[in-house]
Amino acid sequence: MQRIEYLTVLFFLKLSRILPVSFVYGMFDFFAFLSFHILKKRRVLTISNLTLAYPDKSKKEIYLIAKNCFKSVAKTAAEIFLLFTDRKRLEDFILNKNEVSAKLRKITDGNKNGIIFMTAHFGNWEILSHFVALCGYPLIVIGRKGDNKYIEDNLTKHFRERYGSKNIYKKEAMSKMIKTLKSSGNIGILIDQKVGRTNSAKGTFFGIECYSTTSVANMKLKYDPLVIPIFAKREQNGQYTIMFESTASYKAEDKTDKDEKIISLTQYYNDIIEHAVREAPEQWFWMHNRWKV
Repeated sequence: MQRIEYLTVLFFLKLSRILPVSFVYGMFDFFAFLSFHILKKRRVLTISNLTLAYPDKSKKEIYLIAKNCFKSVAKTAAEIFLLFTDRKRLEDFILNKNEVSAKLRKITDGNKNGIIFMTAHFGNWEILSHFVALCGYPLIVIGRKGDNKYIEDNLTKHFRERYGSKNIYKKEAMSKMIKTLKSSGNIGILIDQKVGRTNSAKGTFFGIECYSTTSVANMKLKYDPLVIPIFAKREQNGQYTIMFESTASYKAEDKTDKDEKIISLTQYYNDIIEHAVREAPEQWFWMHNRWKV
């Protein structure tokens, strides 16, 4: 089965090399339509999550956001295929590339404690990590190892390391992150998905109780790296605006107990992600069970 999945992905990669770019987008948009109507469990979960997060929205509004969420994921996939096959240039996706590059240089000047680029499954997070690396900040990118070893080893890993970053799996993540920060390196991490009760703190996201990873909070307290929340928001024309204000400098100084500091910092990061998602809710990955406690 894994070989069949791998060969199927290779087939669509080959199609993406020869078909018009507009056709590639259209093909993935059709996949989004099919997925929304066929994957009932994911559709119901997406609508349920959105209803919890936006209790004031009508059923019609929720349904439309849910449909557009599937379309957004499909667009992200199409863009990855087009980048992988060199049909599109990374730089052409970013609207404010010069501003972002200059701002990153300014806020990271003189930093010796390493950088954590903190983001979420929002917009196109793969394009975001590539662009950060292209700006001169190659990352160790923390992610879950894919279920299909052929796709993971032959496609995903190579794609994520294309601009000088290094793909790191969660199993070895903490030791690699500590080593990276100690050598003034850069980390890219997505902290928006559900986690178990181990190495996590209970807080809220969109006002709903959930557990969240404490990895960034722990590293902030122990090693004091720059924490830069950063997101790639897709605009109407298909390009991206890189959103970030500055560094998340809060260190829970108002708390005295270490555990309280961890909880407070973790909630602080959750609130930052929530604020970004509210900018364009259809661009977040609502089809996973974020609030499973």
